Amino acid sequence: MKNPKKIKQPVSPIKSLNPSKVRSLKRDFVFGFLLFVAIFAVYQPAWNGKFLWDDDSHITRPNLRSFDGLSRIWTQLGATQQYYPLTHSVFWLEYYLWGYSTLGYHLVNILLHFLSALLLVSILRRLAIPGAWLVAAIFALHPVQVESVAWITELKNTLSGVFFFSALLVYLKFDIERRRKLYVIAIGLFILGLMSKSVIATLPVSLLAIFWWKRGKIDWKQDIVPLLPFFAVGMACGLFTAWVEKKFIGAQGGEFAFSFVERCLIAGRAIWFYLGKIFLPVNLIFIYPRWNVSQSAWWQYLFPTAALVLVAGLWIIRKYWRAPLAAFICFTAAIFPVMGFFNVYPFQFSFVANHFLYLAIIGPCAIAIVCVGRIFDKKKYNSRVLASVTAILLLLVLCFLTWKQSLMYSDSETLFQSVLKKNNECCMAHNNLGFLLAKNGQTDDAIFHYQKALEICPNYPEAHFNLGIQFAYIGRIDEAIFQYQKALEANPSYFEACNNLANAFIKTGRINEAVAYYRKALDINPNFAEAHYNLAVILSSIGQEDESLFHYKRALENKPDYLEAHTDIGTILLKAGRINEAIYHFQKALEINPNKISTLQNLAEAFKQKGQISNAIPFLEKAFALAKTARQESVASEIAGNLEKLKQASGQ
Repeated sequence: MKNPKKIKQPVSPIKSLNPSKVRSLKRDFVFGFLLFVAIFAVYQPAWNGKFLWDDDSHITRPNLRSFDGLSRIWTQLGATQQYYPLTHSVFWLEYYLWGYSTLGYHLVNILLHFLSALLLVSILRRLAIPGAWLVAAIFALHPVQVESVAWITELKNTLSGVFFFSALLVYLKFDIERRRKLYVIAIGLFILGLMSKSVIATLPVSLLAIFWWKRGKIDWKQDIVPLLPFFAVGMACGLFTAWVEKKFIGAQGGEFAFSFVERCLIAGRAIWFYLGKIFLPVNLIFIYPRWNVSQSAWWQYLFPTAALVLVAGLWIIRKYWRAPLAAFICFTAAIFPVMGFFNVYPFQFSFVANHFLYLAIIGPCAIAIVCVGRIFDKKKYNSRVLASVTAILLLLVLCFLTWKQSLMYSDSETLFQSVLKKNNECCMAHNNLGFLLAKNGQTDDAIFHYQKALEICPNYPEAHFNLGIQFAYIGRIDEAIFQYQKALEANPSYFEACNNLANAFIKTGRINEAVAYYRKALDINPNFAEAHYNLAVILSSIGQEDESLFHYKRALENKPDYLEAHTDIGTILLKAGRINEAIYHFQKALEINPNKISTLQNLAEAFKQKGQISNAIPFLEKAFALAKTARQESVASEIAGNLEKLKQASGQ
């Protein structure tokens, strides 16, 4: 009798691994979990942070919240503040998930930041760079990153960062395996990253620096040719973004008029500024003082000269150690788009910003950790313990600084007050603080800060615009007109200033000038709902009903929940005998505001004219109840009379 065959038992994947591999996986899990907890803990003050500065311009506007709006995000320039369609598509989805609740937006930024840190660990390990977890932890917990993670607007950074690291990781694998599938995935991830924020266009430069460091040379066929499509796409996106910054965001004019020499001075100083903030992250500010750049000031040449000396030194030691030069190339590549050679809107206030360092921080930190690691002898137990203690202390200090920095991002007033404590000459902080004070009804204080902003930056269009609003609010119309005109001088594409200037002209009886400026606003931005509405109102008042209806409809196309537009167009249609259309618009208005007394009266009148008196009565009854509750006795009396007539007509 044959012995029965032994049935092979399934082997556990964990047990089949080398014991050292198992320990490594367990250690990675522990490190990953601790990093996850640390990131969420240090950003706790910003979890429920309110919207800041231009967050409301990035959160999806009402006219873009439909599927048609999602399409416009991708196909229409100017539909969003910047043309980063993937970023704004994520904002679109986030709005549907949690609306105006800021917690969701903040958690997404934090999770993306954590994911980037994990990808960075994989990249550093693939490159055999020591201290991968420590470098990734520094990247994740460094206080200079707070601006990118705690500021909702900078989803651009955290989202593009994930695609940057993913594309880099996949391309490194392609470089070894040379499989076409990996190449396609890498360039696809790169394009998605560019659609999130074009600053990652310098990825191929970093890849070439890595290959030179690893191999000691750059091969045309192996290294450069495969990256040519990356360079082409990156350059195209970068130049397109530079054009959008000028055309749609206002990165042009006297504040950006620098010679090539002056731009080199800015770049040289920026390099040392950023290196300083990486290695000594103190006195971090949301908006740093704007340097007074002058090519006649001899000392300003010291910065680019010192940078050139540094490059020369790194070039000399390349024969012995290529890593420092490669790290410096990756660092400068990451900040090159914002070094001063291209106009970006924030340069109006400062030539440097913490969020410009989001990816650039990696190269200097990695080389610093490698240098420090060489000091410790890994073979000696005491040396390993000292290295571990030093690393833990470093991370604890970074955690504390990051947590403290996060406190500044709890709300706009806290943020801008913190800026003014360290940079009282920041015109943007004065302007934005003025805006907050104006919202709280502190008109005099708001005017003070707007005027302070204009003392510092006389050609600051937003400050002129906001000051004009306050002057118009308190009845100083001529002064408001002057401020709106100054805003347009500083930024001829400022369509909101055109609209408000037209509103001011209406108040002074200058109808023709008002119409001209409404039209100018629409020439600049054909999708500006408020200008369409205001032009429609004025055209209706002078008897141009057909064109008036056209602009009312355009207003509703761009702002479907425009209550006043629905009400006004309904009134015009009712007068024109187009009762069914009028009823539709009155009903839409009531969906937006069910307790609008005048709309209830208009809808009742429309049903009355249609002969549906029984449908009209409930709306008048509701209008009467609301008027009584609001103690509008004269309105309630009028409604009561009309209601009595309707009931008599219906036989009630």
